[in-house]
Amino acid sequence: MGREFLDVFEQWADSYDDTVVGHDAEYKEVFLNYDGILDEVANRSKGHVVEFGVGTGNLTRKILNRGLTVTGIEPSAPMRKIAEEKLNGKAEVLDGDFMVFPAVKNPETFVSTYAFHHLTDSEKSQAIALYGKLLFNGGKIVFADTMYESEEDYKKAILDAQEKGFHNLAKDLQTEFYTTIPVLKGIMESNGFSVTFTRCNDFVWLMEGVKL
Repeated sequence: MGREFLDVFEQWADSYDDTVVGHDAEYKEVFLNYDGILDEVANRSKGHVVEFGVGTGNLTRKILNRGLTVTGIEPSAPMRKIAEEKLNGKAEVLDGDFMVFPAVKNPETFVSTYAFHHLTDSEKSQAIALYGKLLFNGGKIVFADTMYESEEDYKKAILDAQEKGFHNLAKDLQTEFYTTIPVLKGIMESNGFSVTFTRCNDFVWLMEGVKL
């Protein structure tokens, strides 16, 4: 994750939980059914879970409530601090990101929500290749993030945001590395995963891959 994105998350830490519950009109549709999306990711997880982009620990807590163990990876120190307070020592939250993180013994599920778009398509491919090497057959990747069915849909989302006067959202869509389902499907399959995509709202899809 680039320094510019890390700076955003460090500045966002204190207001993140307010944003995800819909207090920011620009991002209300992005985070529509936020709690249900996190529940779905948690419900599809198994074994020892590695979570990338822990943020303030909302998904981590849901996974722990299912009786699973979690190693959290979060590059932002302010986010880690909030998550650690929220989790009361029930899970490790370590410094790292999608590409560089401490060794985890026998991971069975890699999860993430609202964060994978900070990687370029090339970096996404490298990350998935790494996870494929770390997982045994039957291991899973369960990521929920903004993605699009086609480049045309991606461009339309930018125009829609501009027309609504959602300038911050439009800027995010233009400057971050949102990708398409065909690209992600190709990455997953080329690294030995069967993969399905489930729509969660107008922006977010859930990608579930199983190592073959």
